[in-house]
Amino acid sequence: MIDVQRLRVLRTVAEHGSFNQAAAALHLTPSAVSQHIAALERSLGAQVVARSTRGVTLTPAGRIMVGAAESVAAELVHAKQQVDQLGGGRSQITIATFTSGGRLLLPGALAGLATAHPDTVVHVREAEPEDSLPLVRQGAVDVALAYHFDGPLPGRLGPSSSLAWTALMEDPLHVVLPEAHRLADRASLDIAELAAEPWVLGCLKTEAYLRRYAERAGFDPDVRSTTTDYFFARSLVAAGVGVSLIPSIALTPQTAGVRTIPIAPPTPTRHIGVATIVRRRHPRVMTLIQALQEQVETVDEA
Repeated sequence: MIDVQRLRVLRTVAEHGSFNQAAAALHLTPSAVSQHIAALERSLGAQVVARSTRGVTLTPAGRIMVGAAESVAAELVHAKQQVDQLGGGRSQITIATFTSGGRLLLPGALAGLATAHPDTVVHVREAEPEDSLPLVRQGAVDVALAYHFDGPLPGRLGPSSSLAWTALMEDPLHVVLPEAHRLADRASLDIAELAAEPWVLGCLKTEAYLRRYAERAGFDPDVRSTTTDYFFARSLVAAGVGVSLIPSIALTPQTAGVRTIPIAPPTPTRHIGVATIVRRRHPRVMTLIQALQEQVETVDEA
């Protein structure tokens, strides 16, 4: 029999990458954490972490058990919610979403959810993918509307993950220029043509993405302004502070004084989707996913 507390300790070790930090988070001693892990390894007959001077990393067996730990934690939260509903509580669904995706896609999808399940209480939390995906694993939210840039799926999403990823849409990034800019009348632009421009960021994660594409084009971008709001970034562009790189769904409502121009291939793109627990796609979750897919179709037709 696998001890649930030992799974909790392993998950915390995986999150922090060291016994000492995991011990602090769990209010245990490092020795107690080490004993829990050793006992788990004895019960499994397999090593779950690899120890080194730089900390600890999960072994293949450890990754499997962390996935199991996440599933157990989420199922316990879900079971508590079901017990609460037996006492006369209403069905609930909790959704985490990043800002621009939530603003464009979520309101219409929630209207569809309300039509199909009128007694459902909806809770919405704003969170970026690096925060929302762990919330789904922990059972704190039922659904995460999230995104990832070119490359692998976010977090530990994959065949052995406790999470399922449903792709919704591709969200290409565009260059936003002041309307009087010398390149504002172009049908498309290559990133290399903007090598000498000052840049405005509408999302801090965009910087790493911009620098990667700029490096391929042979220049180091001059980032002059950083914000966490794409609308604010467009306002700075309109004021002549610089140019910006902004996803398609964050281009509405329109901002006066700017021009939006597609980027020539290979086009930087965000991939938007929904993360849920694999084994817990109850009817409300499935209805919401379908409603989000319908909203994407509406956006594509616009």
